[in-house]
Amino acid sequence: MVKSSVLGYPRIGADREWKKAIEAFWSGKLDEEALHSQLQQIRLNHLRKQKEKGIDLIPVNDFSYYDHILDTAAMFGIIPQRFAYEGGAVPLSVYYGMARGTKDAAASEMTKWFNTNYHYIVPELGGTAPVLTENKPLTAYREAKQHLGIEGKPVIVGPLTFLKLSKGYDKSETDAWLDRLLPLYVQVLQELAAEGVQWVQIDEPIIVTKLSDDDIQRLNTIYSKFASAVPNLNIMLQTYFESVERYSDIVSLPVQGIGLDFVHGLSGNLKSLQAQGFPADKILGAGVIDGRGIWKASLREKLPLLDELAEIVSTDRLIVQSSCSLLHVPVTTERETKLSSVLKNALAFAEEKLDEIVLLTKAMASGSAEVETELERSEHAVQALQQSEERNRREVQEAVASISVQQPNRSRPFTERYAAQQAKWQLPLFPTTTIGSFPQSAEVRKARQLWRKGEWSNEQYSEFIHEQIDIWIRHQEEIGLDVLVHGEFERTDMVEFFGEKLAGFAFTQNGWVQSYGSRCVKPPVIFGDVAFTGDLTVEETKYAQSKTNRPVKGMLTGPITIMNWSFVREDIPREQIAYQLAYALRQEVEALEKAGIGMIQVDEPAVREGLPLKEEEQDGYLAWAVKAFRVATCTVQETTQIHTHMCYCEFHDMIDSIEAMDADVISIETSRSHGELIHSFEANTYRLGIGLGVYDIHSPRVPSVEEMTGMIERALRVLDPKLFWINPDCGLKTRGLEETIASLRNMVEATKNAREKHTAAV
Repeated sequence: MVKSSVLGYPRIGADREWKKAIEAFWSGKLDEEALHSQLQQIRLNHLRKQKEKGIDLIPVNDFSYYDHILDTAAMFGIIPQRFAYEGGAVPLSVYYGMARGTKDAAASEMTKWFNTNYHYIVPELGGTAPVLTENKPLTAYREAKQHLGIEGKPVIVGPLTFLKLSKGYDKSETDAWLDRLLPLYVQVLQELAAEGVQWVQIDEPIIVTKLSDDDIQRLNTIYSKFASAVPNLNIMLQTYFESVERYSDIVSLPVQGIGLDFVHGLSGNLKSLQAQGFPADKILGAGVIDGRGIWKASLREKLPLLDELAEIVSTDRLIVQSSCSLLHVPVTTERETKLSSVLKNALAFAEEKLDEIVLLTKAMASGSAEVETELERSEHAVQALQQSEERNRREVQEAVASISVQQPNRSRPFTERYAAQQAKWQLPLFPTTTIGSFPQSAEVRKARQLWRKGEWSNEQYSEFIHEQIDIWIRHQEEIGLDVLVHGEFERTDMVEFFGEKLAGFAFTQNGWVQSYGSRCVKPPVIFGDVAFTGDLTVEETKYAQSKTNRPVKGMLTGPITIMNWSFVREDIPREQIAYQLAYALRQEVEALEKAGIGMIQVDEPAVREGLPLKEEEQDGYLAWAVKAFRVATCTVQETTQIHTHMCYCEFHDMIDSIEAMDADVISIETSRSHGELIHSFEANTYRLGIGLGVYDIHSPRVPSVEEMTGMIERALRVLDPKLFWINPDCGLKTRGLEETIASLRNMVEATKNAREKHTAAV
């Protein structure tokens, strides 16, 4: 009989109660006992919901106090020495110190989870031997069984994925580290088996990336070891985000089940099954409901797929499940009362996806009238949105069709633009600037809330924003920054703000998802053709420029980032969505220039996270991503300086594409990754303006002048001093007033030291 399952559930709760509890603990408003109690209630509520919906195999240990990769590192005692860990269960002070940094120790690196907008804390493997500090999956299993009578399916990050995502060790030591970790994994699994656990989900998403022969041998070693150590435990080897590499090798591993993604990896995985079949001794976890997208599935299209899979593996060896963890989608559409009925009915968040999974499972078992009615209702909702006017704007479609065949180029090459811009701006060596936003205090958030509720008029709110701009223009001038920003006080979010002013977007009331730690974002929904309807940022930027003689940058979010940080429609290619966004942003760039703004920053921090996991698809994506940026920025005068910004991604393998964007200045994060990106510039010449962030804005600590000076000097060994800018890693929206001013003062002081040292040489 077909069963149902999911791979994980959102942690944050329908009201973000998870976030609120954790942040209350950080601020000292909640003690540790109360934190544990509140998070347990949230966790149990999530499990109860899945049980009530009728999910057969419910995941446990997918919940986290911050991040599941950090949890795995803590479970195995992999704690950097700078946190003074003394053994035993890892205290929350050390756990959160690794994630956020402490007064005396820098936080561990944070980067994107494959090609999603979720961030994980990168484990640092060092000389200390790992040790099992706590069997977290066992604790989670016992809790679910004791409180709710649920025979949970413990979820564990697999050894190969954990090692591949770690840093701090020579890759030649991979097998040695595997030898250290395997006994700990075996101990975890043996204790689970002794407890009576039936199924364990071991997540190995690394399997969908390119694997070497050595990797295949490691997988054989890992799962052969597990098979001999726990012969009575069912292991579901779970993959997601794409089709598996080396299919025949993977399905030959000694496990009881293989989970495959039949949404984002549909073509490759289905082709492999059709050509090579599936082992008769294994269960197939069929990920047919999209764990990353928010759209209701066309269930009538899913049923033929499931029927075909059932013919290959038989119905009693089939599990209907999500394509990946539902961590990546909001909790429920139930509270969305302001969306049009056509749009809301076409949405499926985590709770609704549970319903879809259960409905498909029932449909596989019987064709009852009730099931048929639900299938028909679902199909009608999907078709109603597809036929809406918002998805059929002919003028936008025609403009994008024209853009698609053009080559967007600036009027002059960079060397000529650089000379013209230097003559116009007369900037000093190593110009200093910030990335865009300044601290959004409780006062700023309250003012926005009053305005949105209608308790403040547009005039009152505009006056308040102008006052904040005045304050921070003065702060920037007093600190000594060379290029200023207006501070973005009118913006809730760098994507939402623009989506609210463009046609084709919709906004949820509670569509929050976890981005990193307690940071939750509410992505806009691109549901129709995107169209420019009027100026987006001109008023605030023009006002800020009127208050200073120093240049003020216009601040925009780029087309690829808006797309990658939104939930996007699935009926047209993402490339076409990117060009629609670029065409709209081009009109805003031109409006800023016309208003006298001569420096315009078009941020693209999310370019890399959209990079396909399959190497053969990456060049094509980068080509149209670069083209979209150039479409948005190519029509300005040669003296107008185009900036962009990228952060918290591995950029070493796309330096050529970054240069091809042809921005006059790019700023890239380097401090949290401890300057590793600089290695890329030791091997690759970069010929455009560049600013490498000299301090980490995600940590509350104030970096010293000496620390930032060291970062600057290292960068100047490989970058042209004439083209080098100095700035923080990212925007300062989440930081406090005092720490922001102190850090920027130190940054300017470090810049002065560098100028004194290098001016004569330049």
